[in-house]
Amino acid sequence: MVQPATTRRQRSWAEPFKIKMVELLKTTTAEERQRAIAEAGYNTFLLKSQDVYIDLLTDSGVSAMSDRQWAGMMLGDEAYAGSANFYHLEATVRECYSYRHTVPTHQGRGAEHILSRLLIKPGDYVPGNMYFTTTRLHQELAGGTFVDVIVDEAHDAQHEGLFKGNVDIAKLDALVARVGAERIPYVSLATCVNMAGGQPVSMANIKALRAWCDKHGVRLVHDMTRVAENAYFIQQREAGYAHRSVASIVHEICAQTDAATMSAKKDALVNIGGFLAMNDDDLYRRACDMIVVYEGLHTYGGLAGRDMEAMAIGIRESIDDNHIKARVGQVEYLGKKLEDAGVPIVRPVGGHAVFLDAKRILPHVPQAQYPAQALAAALYVDSGVRAMERGVVSAGRDAEGRDHMPRLELVRLTIPRRVYTQAHMDVVAESVIEVAEHARDVRGLRFTYEPDVLRFFLGRFEPVA
Repeated sequence: MVQPATTRRQRSWAEPFKIKMVELLKTTTAEERQRAIAEAGYNTFLLKSQDVYIDLLTDSGVSAMSDRQWAGMMLGDEAYAGSANFYHLEATVRECYSYRHTVPTHQGRGAEHILSRLLIKPGDYVPGNMYFTTTRLHQELAGGTFVDVIVDEAHDAQHEGLFKGNVDIAKLDALVARVGAERIPYVSLATCVNMAGGQPVSMANIKALRAWCDKHGVRLVHDMTRVAENAYFIQQREAGYAHRSVASIVHEICAQTDAATMSAKKDALVNIGGFLAMNDDDLYRRACDMIVVYEGLHTYGGLAGRDMEAMAIGIRESIDDNHIKARVGQVEYLGKKLEDAGVPIVRPVGGHAVFLDAKRILPHVPQAQYPAQALAAALYVDSGVRAMERGVVSAGRDAEGRDHMPRLELVRLTIPRRVYTQAHMDVVAESVIEVAEHARDVRGLRFTYEPDVLRFFLGRFEPVA
């Protein structure tokens, strides 16, 4: 007799795909990796990919596309104006995400640039649930000031809150009391907040924020780069959503907002591309005018037709329940292996990455010596695994030239979608555990070259004696 489902034992799951093609990886010696990281100025962004074994630098533009996406690229309509692929993309965004208008861009920061130029004027304040590097920079270049309104527990790596990406409405009230609603062009809402460790926002909080924006006459702009992952967490954690599909939750999230910026290189499973979406007709007209100046015609926005076709197909694949369960499940698998070994990580595990708590792993390295940067370099030397810093280097400097000192000093192990196997995650975990066990051997770093903006991309370092 078959047992009732409620009493069956926990079963394993597997990726909802099979592998048709492989890319051979290069293995290197520790001596070769030591030379490579020194030549790269101890910045993992400056390593050559051919010298990397398992690449967890980012999940942006590095996902594996499906057979359907590759087939779609053969349908690329490369007309300069009115590409059929644009209209397919526009219809897909409208159906899956709810936004009436779509303006394609070469990637997410293109959308951030256009939006900031359109909506922000000097002296404005832009509240958001924790900064993101390129988003904040574009807001500042347009004359605005970013204000962090995320809940306090988001800055605590060990706090077990299920929705640490939530906006603190009281902080928004305090900002309005201080500067007035007329100086707030929009609230920037990121789903699955990257810099907080991939932490989600609850639907209840999104709806409360929608009500707040309506009350104060302020737009709500959605950074929807990882909206499918956020929807999965709502499905798994928030009352009343367990029976809902990820696709329906994604649509509900987006429908609460007025406009959105999207880096399709993440959730939408493509190697390049993004878009700016909105419901307002006048904002759309103005965005089209500006996109012609900075990106391309409004029906291609810096992308080939084949890229837009792959994006439209990828959007639908990204909101499939089986896909997103496996995607987040692989991240949770790596996180559990590290937790079981006692490695300090951000809790709960996020949707796209496991974040190592560099402050706790390297307590002997002061934050002014960039412990997360040093830890990422040490991990590469140990195994060829490339990760990235998300701490004081990424935070940059204030107007007086002082380092921003965020409470979170993290190394991000970012899992590309549909790329690596569980065995790769085992290798990563073993390397992290090894480095953590010999943490006293890791020295701090200092800049030898520091760019004026977004210094984590091109900055160079050397070990502190």
